[in-house]
Amino acid sequence: MKKLTIFLLTILCANTIFAQSPPAWLDLQQRKTEYPNNAFFTGFASDEILAGENQNTAIARVTELAQGYVAENVRVEVNVATEHRATSKKTEETEAFNSIFEKTVKTIAKIELTGLTTENYVAGNTIYVFAFVNKYELKGNYSAIFNMNMQQLESILHTAKQLEATGDKAKARTQYEAAVPVLAKVEQAQDVLSALGGANLQSEKTANYRSDIILALARLAQGIYIYVENNEDLFGQKVDIVAHKVKAVLAANGCSFTENEEHADFTLRISVTTRASDNPGTIVFCYTDTAIELYDNHKQKIMYSDEIAQKGGSNSLEKAGRQAMSDTATKISEKLLPWIK
Repeated sequence: MKKLTIFLLTILCANTIFAQSPPAWLDLQQRKTEYPNNAFFTGFASDEILAGENQNTAIARVTELAQGYVAENVRVEVNVATEHRATSKKTEETEAFNSIFEKTVKTIAKIELTGLTTENYVAGNTIYVFAFVNKYELKGNYSAIFNMNMQQLESILHTAKQLEATGDKAKARTQYEAAVPVLAKVEQAQDVLSALGGANLQSEKTANYRSDIILALARLAQGIYIYVENNEDLFGQKVDIVAHKVKAVLAANGCSFTENEEHADFTLRISVTTRASDNPGTIVFCYTDTAIELYDNHKQKIMYSDEIAQKGGSNSLEKAGRQAMSDTATKISEKLLPWIK
């Protein structure tokens, strides 16, 4: 009988030691005291275990609710910052850019709540979950996100401006379009940091970047894009003398070039061969035979084609060929400009 009594007391003590005590956060006032609004975003949810639902599934469901409340609290504050930025913008945005930007923003609208902590408590058939994230920890996370994306944005814009300056507007446009989602991430990070009381958010700089992208996309959308197929043979040597000079003239007249034919308004095909001529004296002469074709990719028809034979002379066959090719390029450029303007 004595042994049985000791055994029952042992079980009773074990149950007392390992029983789950109600956490302090079950009390609303305690939550406000230990997790004040100035330092935390919080979310509390409770629900009963549904019929046919196991405990783990119920905990996961209620946890998702509590985390959703945290995210909603963050979103409300961030929306205030976002609305302030939206109404204070000084740039006029084109409808096309607005469409691209709004679509992009929706894909990255979810706030990254790094450091989100959840605790749960089960009492009978009821699940309680408390979720919270420290504002200072969230601020540190978004400072890193802001800096990383700002560096990426500036790198993309630098590349885009270089490409546009050299006349490769198709690649430049691709770069500017790639900058849109990065800018969205930068502005989102700015909004989160603003909601958290962040300083030095470089708002004026990002507003200028946004304006740069808007203007660049509008500017590049109006250019003529040409895809060049080139085959130049200088006495067995592959060169691009004609294509290089023709592209320079066309670029100076507002044309751009792309390496993707699907993005081009026109396809320009250039084929050049060289042949030696009679050389009665010390000056060496040769001819270049050039076939050109300008194809309108939208109308799907040849707009212009021609064959040009050009004589060139110099003190060597190669130099004579190069001279003939250069003169040919001048003629081609003059013939093409009326068709592409």
